[in-house]
Amino acid sequence: MVGTRGVPARYGGFETAVEEVGRRLAEAGHEVVVYCRGERHPEPEYLGMKLVHLPAVEKKVAETLSHTGFSVMHAIGRKIVRKGPDVALVFNAANAPLLPFLRAMRIPVATHVDGLEWKRTKWSGTGQRYYRTAESLAVRWSDALIADARGIQDYYVERFDADSVLIAYGAPILQSINTGKLAEAGFRPGEYHLVVARFEPENHVHVAVEGYRKSTATKPLVVVGSAPYADEYTAKLRELAGDDPRINFLGGVWDQELLDALYAGALTYVHGHSVGGTNPSLLRAMGAGASVLAFDVNFNREVLGEEAGRFFPDAPVLAREIEAAEAEPGAAADRGAAARKRASERYVWDDVATAYERLCADLAARRLTRRTVRRKR
Repeated sequence: MVGTRGVPARYGGFETAVEEVGRRLAEAGHEVVVYCRGERHPEPEYLGMKLVHLPAVEKKVAETLSHTGFSVMHAIGRKIVRKGPDVALVFNAANAPLLPFLRAMRIPVATHVDGLEWKRTKWSGTGQRYYRTAESLAVRWSDALIADARGIQDYYVERFDADSVLIAYGAPILQSINTGKLAEAGFRPGEYHLVVARFEPENHVHVAVEGYRKSTATKPLVVVGSAPYADEYTAKLRELAGDDPRINFLGGVWDQELLDALYAGALTYVHGHSVGGTNPSLLRAMGAGASVLAFDVNFNREVLGEEAGRFFPDAPVLAREIEAAEAEPGAAADRGAAARKRASERYVWDDVATAYERLCADLAARRLTRRTVRRKR
């Protein structure tokens, strides 16, 4: 499993998927090797997975690709000197230029294409062109594509006439709130609105802050998040918040127990993500029973359905939704319960791991190849 920051999962959706799927595959008797960058785990194994720590060029435009390059060379070395991997799971279409090296060693490859990364505003025109080119290379050189949402599947059909395997993420299901953790942070259940997001424009944290400021809400807004290379956008958010005493910026919260408590205790969770397919933060909020107010895009409607959330296209509509939740907290709680039920039925990590196991078996047996990615015209 290559192309992510690795495990233990401390960063994002890819890392969580690697941890949840990888440990289940290891429990099923498979040998799982995870390539990691960043903080080194003190042991060579974690939850049954074997860890390989390698460096990266610490620059925004090169970090992911450079680390994956080192990882691919390491995997090839294992293949040369002894039995290497039967299958490679490569996360992020941005790593597609490295796929021919794996293919040259006859290692079947599935690429998890992620969301529509080229739409992210942090990438310049050159970056956007690179990501769009990388998508086409992933289609050309992968034996299978993995999409985590039907909207992503549809995009690859429409743009590349390419098939993909739909495997979403799982949702952790929380049954109770750690009120002690909330109290330590200064909050009470049902007495605040919550945003959890990396600070990037396409996650619409600015719309969340602006919408909240336009509202007559009396309960505070708690904003959890940060991002590397995002100083300008962070400054914009603080400018939008102004001196409003109702808005609390907590920065990044790395204490998972506290983060879960924040999700579970929120009156509403405001989800502004718009380009990333099935978003793990949304699934975590649903699993915690949060009442979700989501930015109105097809990915979020696919995950929530029509009963498990409310949708906003802009700040004025969000302001009305926040006010409505405060006026009718019982209705908000009912939506949260519906969201938890939907997550527990549709987004189950055991099912996700089984789908990955089946995919790997098909790749190893050569039932999936580049020819199966291209649709028959």
